[in-house]
Amino acid sequence: MIRSKKARRRAVYVAQVLGVTGAYYLSGRLGLMRQVVIDGAVVTPLWPPTGIALAALLCLGVRVWPGIALGTLITVADIGDAFTMSRLAIMLGNTLAPLAAYALLRKVGFRSELVRLRDGICLVFLGAFAGMLISATIGSFTLLADGKVPPGRFWLVWSSWWAGDAMGVLVVTPVLLVLRRVRLPRLDDRWLEAAVLAVVVVVAALISTRSSLSMIYLVFPVIIWAALRFQLPGSAPCALVVSVFAIIAGTDSLGPFAGHTLMEIMANLTVLNGCVALTALLLGATVAEHKNIRRETEHAVVELEALVDQLAPLSRPGTGRQYGDGRERPFGGGSHPGR
Repeated sequence: MIRSKKARRRAVYVAQVLGVTGAYYLSGRLGLMRQVVIDGAVVTPLWPPTGIALAALLCLGVRVWPGIALGTLITVADIGDAFTMSRLAIMLGNTLAPLAAYALLRKVGFRSELVRLRDGICLVFLGAFAGMLISATIGSFTLLADGKVPPGRFWLVWSSWWAGDAMGVLVVTPVLLVLRRVRLPRLDDRWLEAAVLAVVVVVAALISTRSSLSMIYLVFPVIIWAALRFQLPGSAPCALVVSVFAIIAGTDSLGPFAGHTLMEIMANLTVLNGCVALTALLLGATVAEHKNIRRETEHAVVELEALVDQLAPLSRPGTGRQYGDGRERPFGGGSHPGR
């Protein structure tokens, strides 16, 4: 029995590592479908594997890090023709970045439920902005040392790399954390509202990213609607949909991205995806936190009412103290003989 339990745990662990490896690789292939080459460096406006790696660490623990390393190794090797020390360094950076982000989030008491505003802020600044500095820095310096990136273009490559990795955390990680604990609600009017929201977000994303009238701001009322009514389970997928449509339009130079240089398109995509993700994440977390506070307050009121009902008989007639004159006086009140 002991051996079977150990074997079962080992099999589960291997399955988890291989699952993380497969998810990392497949999401990397999806991200590379919209790759951008800047002076020999392959970058993407949004790199989904970083979001998957951080979500895997938050859900399964640090023990699945070999899956991240293996997925990175396969993805990096698949880009080039040969495996070199430079690719090994890039693999190291892409593995250390989510591990560092995970360590920072654990240090500040991050909760993967994302029901507090502080959790959303920590995911933004520690998980995305700070943690992804490692992968961007190691990767960019590696390409610089190989001579694939000229010194004058280093910061451009570095910022593009960092932005793609950070957007992967901001856009993909919240969706995966929400899917982990999502439960199908009862059949009621919210199903109809959710269906309407899904249609509206797709239409708004299409119009805002394909129209030449610069209507990109059209998506924000939809994101706010999703956050106010459905919190993160609604706003996070909407942000992902908007980001995907924006990246497709940007890399194809359509709509508001037409007529711009590659650098301008990358900058616009970074700003748009960042604003959409921040709005969805922080507003959704704020609304969820307020709902939890209200629920806890109502529960406290119910408990207080029950306590008052229990103490009420003590203040009724017949519960006072008998004195020598035969009269009954309540506790703490009335006059005493001799005064």
